[in-house]
Amino acid sequence: MDEPAQSLTYVLWIGGPPGAGKTTVARRIARRHGLRWYNADAHTWEHRDRALREGHPGAQRWEAMSPEERVLTTTPAELLELSLHRERGPMIADDLRALPESPLIVAEGSTVMPDLVAGGVAAHERAVWLVPTAAWQRARLEERGSGGSGRENVIAYQQLLAETIERQAIASGVQVLPVDGSRDEEQTVAAVEHLFADALVAGPSAGSGAERRALLRYANDAAVAQARGYLARPWSSGTLESFVRTFVCECDERDCDELLDVPVAEFEQAAAAGTFVAQGHAPSA
Repeated sequence: MDEPAQSLTYVLWIGGPPGAGKTTVARRIARRHGLRWYNADAHTWEHRDRALREGHPGAQRWEAMSPEERVLTTTPAELLELSLHRERGPMIADDLRALPESPLIVAEGSTVMPDLVAGGVAAHERAVWLVPTAAWQRARLEERGSGGSGRENVIAYQQLLAETIERQAIASGVQVLPVDGSRDEEQTVAAVEHLFADALVAGPSAGSGAERRALLRYANDAAVAQARGYLARPWSSGTLESFVRTFVCECDERDCDELLDVPVAEFEQAAAAGTFVAQGHAPSA
């Protein structure tokens, strides 16, 4: 008999499909309260490599296709299966168990599924899923893309994932925050903060500026690892000098939400020389 899952009580979980706003909410809450932000998307390639080592047929099929083949020759249902949305949950839990228990961790991603609560990994009162209406999600997804070949297929897959998450959320009885445009970003952040109020007060959280900057660097280093993992694929293109990623400003301002889109090599060069900050921002002495 399998042993019961160990609840990760030092983790605050924010799930939801693409376009729900979970990354923005998690990033702001983590920064504001001095917590560690774990972005599951940044671990995509690590998880895919693990699935390949374990001989997962879906991972093998996905890796054997070119990016164009994935979006042009597969159905939305196939894309959902190839996303490893079920398999990555335990991998995410393993990642989080390997991290320090202090400060609290805010873990978010589309592969953070509600069955983590049902399975005892996530504490009910420390987990929430942002569930957008179909119209709201589609509008956000269309804003992100350029409408290239296969775009409609990708959007259909992302909406199918949203439906899957919503069904699982209902079945698992988890906390759900509807997303329909009635709240702006800051109001959504406030709503999630309210749900997590007791946990945020209890902490622990980072104290010193140095600790907070280390957490911001952790998030940026994860973005670098994600880029390097992508560029290591035989079917990928680009270099560290040309591959642009989004990095957070590492200044000491708790409410700073400056994001900098720069090539990975540029970030690494700036980070090696000191703290990576937006123009006009600086860490305290």
